[in-house]
Amino acid sequence: MPWVLRGLRDGVVTTSYPRRADPYADGFPGTVKPLGHDPILDGRTVEDLCPTGAIRTDGGMLRVDSGRCILCGRCVVQRPDLFGWTPGSETARLTRDALVVPELPDTDDAVEQLRAELAARTRMLRRSVHVRHVDAGSDGSEEWEVLALLNPVYDVHRLGIFFTASPRHADVLLVTGAGSHGMTEPLRRTLEATPRPVVVIAAGVDAASGGLVAPGYAVAGGIATLLDVDVWVPGAPPSPFSLLHALLLATGRIQR
Repeated sequence: MPWVLRGLRDGVVTTSYPRRADPYADGFPGTVKPLGHDPILDGRTVEDLCPTGAIRTDGGMLRVDSGRCILCGRCVVQRPDLFGWTPGSETARLTRDALVVPELPDTDDAVEQLRAELAARTRMLRRSVHVRHVDAGSDGSEEWEVLALLNPVYDVHRLGIFFTASPRHADVLLVTGAGSHGMTEPLRRTLEATPRPVVVIAAGVDAASGGLVAPGYAVAGGIATLLDVDVWVPGAPPSPFSLLHALLLATGRIQR
């Protein structure tokens, strides 16, 4: 009975994204962006600010690799003149290089080609998509965000997206974790058991690059060394909106 009263009191809490913009998603600090070009900091380079090596200089230009950035905010706090937050949750990209801010040269052409190829592969998956989630050495934070996709706020079922326990019923593999060596064979067998066409999503910084634990004796430094990735989602962990954006991008429901 309490849940009935709560429903009458709160009304519809489910987001209308992607049909309409969601204020919370638009205001979420999604990535760090460079604001300046000065690479010197008290005798040290600004690269020393980042615990994961996400900051780098390229001919005097600062770049931030969102695939390595864990969103700790240390660079923004210590050098607000050089770094700031970019709001928004639509952070998924089709190439690893596209996670670098500002984007590297020639990224746009490569993305357009990949977008066309992915659209051709997933044309039949747009109305009913089954997702198999695989933990390849995660710290558990991404799993909470994946689980949130099933709650009344995000409710991915309304979009025809469902989670399945078997890779034989899956269209998308949503992989989290840094790619531990012990998961190499399970990942291979999971991919082998998944019908074609299949889309692989690397969810989170750990999956993209290994995060804080790579390089190391136990991890491969991300899942790209273990299987081909179609969609990259930065964040530590990525928000449910970012994961939802990745699923929609992977199935051709968001063109840009």
